[in-house]
Amino acid sequence: MAAATESVVTPPGPTATGPRDPHDRAGRRLRSLDLLRGVTVAGMITVNATAGVQSLDKPVFATLLHADWVGFTLADTVFPAFLTMVGVSIAIASRGDAASAAATRRVLARAGRMILLGLLLGHMFFLADFHKHGVRLPGVLQRIGIVFAICALLYPRMTTRARAIAAGALLLGYWGLCLLPVPGGGTTDLWVPGDNFVSWVDRLVLGEWRYVKGPSGYDPEGVLGTLPALAQALLGTLAGDWLRRGLPVDRSAKALLVAGLGSIVAGLAWGMVFPIAKNLWTSSFVLLSTGITMVLLGLFHKWFDRDDRPARKGDFFGSFGRNAIAAYVLHEVASIILTGDAIQLPFKWLAPLVGTQVAALAPVALFVAIVWYPIAYMDRRGWYLRA
Repeated sequence: MAAATESVVTPPGPTATGPRDPHDRAGRRLRSLDLLRGVTVAGMITVNATAGVQSLDKPVFATLLHADWVGFTLADTVFPAFLTMVGVSIAIASRGDAASAAATRRVLARAGRMILLGLLLGHMFFLADFHKHGVRLPGVLQRIGIVFAICALLYPRMTTRARAIAAGALLLGYWGLCLLPVPGGGTTDLWVPGDNFVSWVDRLVLGEWRYVKGPSGYDPEGVLGTLPALAQALLGTLAGDWLRRGLPVDRSAKALLVAGLGSIVAGLAWGMVFPIAKNLWTSSFVLLSTGITMVLLGLFHKWFDRDDRPARKGDFFGSFGRNAIAAYVLHEVASIILTGDAIQLPFKWLAPLVGTQVAALAPVALFVAIVWYPIAYMDRRGWYLRA
C-alpha cells in the first residue's frame, strides 16, 4: 500500500472521477465502487444461498463455502471485500465538516441502526420460536456497523500516514494477541479451531451467545477479531484517499493494482507463520483479501471511471451496489424460500444431466434472481434504503 500512504490534504468534497447521481448526497459516485460493491453483495447472497442448499443435503462446490478454519476459498473473499469498501466509501464521501459534532451524531446513529438491523435479522427465527433457536450477539451487519463507526470517526481526525501506521499496528498487535497463552493452561495452536486466546475471549465474553458452541467454541465475528477488521477498513481509506486526488484514471488504477498485488504477496508470505483463517480474521487473511479487493477495484476503476456517463439504473451489479443494505435485508428475509420444493425443482431436473454439484447452482442462481428483481425495480424508481 506504499502508493497510498503519502500524507494528503483532504479536499472539502469528493473529487474522484465518476458519474453524478441525484440520489447521492455527496453529488458524485464512483461507478467502479458501486459495481464492485454489487459484485460483493451478489457474491454474499450466492455464498449464503449455497450454504442453504448444502443444508438440504445437496452437494455443492466447496469453493462457494467458507473454509472450515485454515484456508481460503472464493466465498472467503466476499465479507472482507465489503469491509474494505466501507473504508473506501468513507474516504470518497467525506466532507469538510466530517469532524463536527453533527457529523459524529450522524455516524453513531447510522452505525446504531445497522447494528440493530443485524440483531433483528439474526434473530427472526428466535423471535418466532425462542425454544428452538438460540441467541447470537455478533453478526455481519453488527461488525460492519462497529467498524464503520470507528473508521468514520477516525478518518477526519487522522492523516493518511497515521491511518496506515494504525492499520499496521492493529495487524501486528492482533498477531501478538493470537499467540498469547490461553488462561487455565489451554493449548495455543492457531491451526486448530478455537485453540487460541482470541477464541477464549469469545467464550469468556459472549458465553453461549456465540456462533460455535462447545469448549473450543468461538465466533467468526467475535470480540477481538474486530481489531483486524478495523485495520481492513483503514486500509480501504488509503485507497479512497488516492482516488480522491482526481488523478488520471490509468495512474490511479495502476497504483491500486500494484498496492493490491503487494498486499496479496505479503498476506501469502505472512500466512506461512500466521495462518490465513477467516474465522479468526487473521492479519494474513486481511492482507490477502484486501489485496484481492484492491486489484479488482483498480481494474473496475480503469474500465468504468473514464468519464461522467450516468450509471445505468436497473442493471444487475449496479442495482445491488447502490442498494446494498436493501439487498442484504431482502435476501435474509427471503431465505426461507430456499427450503421450498418449487425452487429445488431445477436441481431435480438437472442433476441427472450435469451432475449434482452443477445442478445445485440452479436454485442458488434462481434465488439470486428473485432477490435482484425487486432491488432493480427500486433502483429504477430511485428508492434507496439507507441504514
